[in-house]
Amino acid sequence: MTEYEKEIETIELEVASGQSEPVRIDKYLAEMVRNATRSKVQQAIKEKRVKVNGEVVKASYIIQPEDKITAEVVRNKKPDVEAEDIPIDVVFEDEHFLIVNKPAGMVVHPAFGNWSGTLVNALLNHSENLSDYQQDVLRPGIVHRLDKDTSGLLVVAKNDHIHSELSKQFKKHSIGRKYWAIVWGTPPDSGTITGDLGRSKKDRKLMTVLEDGKGKRAVTHFKVIERFDFLALVEVSLETGRTHQIRVHFSHEGFPVLGDMTYGGSSVRYGSNTGFRKTLFEKIFKLLGRQCLHAKTLGFVHPATGEDVEFDSELPDDFSQVIDWLREYCT
Repeated sequence: MTEYEKEIETIELEVASGQSEPVRIDKYLAEMVRNATRSKVQQAIKEKRVKVNGEVVKASYIIQPEDKITAEVVRNKKPDVEAEDIPIDVVFEDEHFLIVNKPAGMVVHPAFGNWSGTLVNALLNHSENLSDYQQDVLRPGIVHRLDKDTSGLLVVAKNDHIHSELSKQFKKHSIGRKYWAIVWGTPPDSGTITGDLGRSKKDRKLMTVLEDGKGKRAVTHFKVIERFDFLALVEVSLETGRTHQIRVHFSHEGFPVLGDMTYGGSSVRYGSNTGFRKTLFEKIFKLLGRQCLHAKTLGFVHPATGEDVEFDSELPDDFSQVIDWLREYCT
């Protein structure tokens, strides 16, 4: 922790209007603030670097709905992000943006404890022209993200104007995004999953479906492409784009994404788990090592030309292999 220069980062949080559970502020901040520990939070409170509604508080303060919290956090100063010669799959590129097909296992941008091997490191090696939108030195060009273990298409902006215009389309939910996933169970032929999403009270690192009005609105549309034995290949269209939305929505409905170790998809959920079937799924889980989820299609209005553009990608090898096995042994 001493290899980097220190800097003060000011964090502003607002407690959800639906907050009802009595939680001390030191516990709340330890769960909500990246890389924080309860002891570090308590030290910050002792040094009067934490305020609620403009007033200094004690560690024992119980947060209230809509409290506005300001905390000054001591961080290691962000180092310069270095270009790395990492191959990337560029599906499309012009003077305005790139479309990149991100592999599973690759983090989109650097963060504390994970400075190298990211998509941003690779992009800096690929192009000298990336947006500096809002001067975020760790995310040049990055308009939106995919989870580390989700593969698929991302748009990367080459200048601030294009970045801003694309961000507006994402904010308006006018971006066309289609994902393919293999899910457990027998979902209906088509449908829409709704449910506000927010942080889990049991584990703030996880997302969960909350009561209406207590989280962010989330809407997921889907249709079944192909069925297997207690599994289905589905195409998913996002009306909103919340953190872990597809994974959480399908898990909440009892159809977790195959291989999802966080939301219940990494064990046999339906059907027998003995004999040949047990061996098959052990092989599938070993091959995947991740959720079977791929951002296949991305469409939007080209910010420079005003034309509708759409890009498609092939399924990665692990995803395709699983489909082949399911077709052979589970139909």
